[in-house]
Amino acid sequence: MKAIVDRDECIGCGLCEATCPEVFEMDVDNIATVIVEVIPGEYEDGAMEAQDECPVTAITVS
Repeated sequence: MKAIVDRDECIGCGLCEATCPEVFEMDVDNIATVIVEVIPGEYEDGAMEAQDECPVTAITVS
């Protein structure tokens, strides 16, 4: 699985990083970034939860 953050949509709430810090972090501009190229299996559920909880649907996990 891979995650993508739409930087134009991200509002910098930090929920994704709080939900799955193994996959997401906030950059210096307070925009979410993906810190792994391929999501390790043990973090897939957390990444999916971050996608589902994102208030502006800026995250896509596939």
